[in-house]
Amino acid sequence: QVQLVESGGGSVQAGGSLRLSCAASKSSYSKYCMAWFRQAPTNGREAVATVDLDTGRTHLADSVKGRFIISLDNDRKTMFLEMSSLKPEDTGMYYCAAFAYYDPTICGGTAGRYNIWGQGTQVTVSS
Repeated sequence: QVQLVESGGGSVQAGGSLRLSCAASKSSYSKYCMAWFRQAPTNGREAVATVDLDTGRTHLADSVKGRFIISLDNDRKTMFLEMSSLKPEDTGMYYCAAFAYYDPTICGGTAGRYNIWGQGTQVTVSS
């Protein structure tokens, strides 16, 4: 099991930047997928970026490619989301999420697979 603690949200103007972080407190050496999800009032929850803590494989949603970067610290205890060139449509509640796996898998962006969630942090981009 893992506990997730997020930080870094805020309000910025279009074109601005933010860096979100998610600190993971691991209680085992299980393999994990981790991801950033966001949810706006008019949209469903969508995966913004995913990372496999075991292999390092990452994936970005098409809507944020070229603007967002997902990364891990060297100890793989903190996940970052570096956001630049922010747009109003990036506005939403951002969640850090994770799930453990035991057989080879593709992490993917299906919210239902992730059963460990942070508290969420609001990102608001104004124009």
